[in-house]
Amino acid sequence: MNHGLSADDWREVGFRLVLAALAGAAIGLERELRNKPAGLRTHILVSVGVALFIMVPLVLSPDGAGPTSRVIQGIAAGIGFLGAGEILRIPSATEGSARVQGLTSAAAIWVAAAIGAAAGCGFWQIVLLGTVTTLVVLTLVWRVELLIATRTKAAGKRLIVDAETPPRK
Repeated sequence: MNHGLSADDWREVGFRLVLAALAGAAIGLERELRNKPAGLRTHILVSVGVALFIMVPLVLSPDGAGPTSRVIQGIAAGIGFLGAGEILRIPSATEGSARVQGLTSAAAIWVAAAIGAAAGCGFWQIVLLGTVTTLVVLTLVWRVELLIATRTKAAGKRLIVDAETPPRK
């Protein structure tokens, strides 16, 4: 299937951009509802921006596979800088160690970029499945983590991260 674009094909360009915006909005809304700094607008802009970067080589090159592949590689590496701005290391007064915050939000930005790339290429099925999977992870898996933390705390136990240390009985 050819996913190339013509500069005159405004309907297809518009469809891909709207698809990217809707997917970014779905992820961003979930982050917004959790009061995260990178919310609705950030995720929409990341997804739409990546879709635009992807569509340019598809318009410029009849066989956009090579140039598009290089653009995707650059985006995958470059989006990490935006995500890194979302990660905070917070010193803990009680435990003597630092707590890291924002990893999930950084990952959500990274996924929004990947979904934007799929939208820019015209892969609407991948956009749909990627968005649904992301929302399941952000909503349902969060509840599982909360349940585990609640049960662990209620039992008076701590989860042991070090595999060499045997669990307390």
